[in-house]
Order: sequence, then C-alpha cells, then structure tokens
Amino acid sequence: MTWQERVSINPEILVGKPVVKGTRIAVDFVIELLSQGWSEEEILKNYPTLTHEDILACLGYASAVLRSERIFPFQV
Repeated sequence: MTWQERVSINPEILVGKPVVKGTRIAVDFVIELLSQGWSEEEILKNYPTLTHEDILACLGYASAVLRSERIFPFQV
C-alpha cells in the first residue's frame, strides 16, 4: 500500500492540510509526535483510529515532499 492510498488533502478538512484518510489527524501532527520521541505504540494507544500503515503513510508522505523539494542558488 502506498501513502497516496492513506493520505488525503481536502480543502474542507483542516484547511487542506494532509490528513490520514477518514480522520482529522494531520500528517504533520503524526510526524511531530514521532520527532518528540513518541513510539508507534504510544501513538496507536492514544489515537486508536490510526494504524501502523497510517504511520508509515505519514512518513512516506513526508519523504516524498522532501524528495521533491528543490533549492535554487541565489544569483548575485
């Protein structure tokens, strides 16, 4: 399963922030929890609507966004 099957972007849900499909849980929120040291087990316990695959999809989405980011040097 790919992140595209589990992440949705809808302007009417959380002002268009990417969320886990079927929830109002933002992808960046899940990434933030992981960056603060929350384990997958803690996340799943506190947010029982999420699954292991949802967490992997959030990571996959973040990876895809970062991979597509381009930095162009300034010209003086």
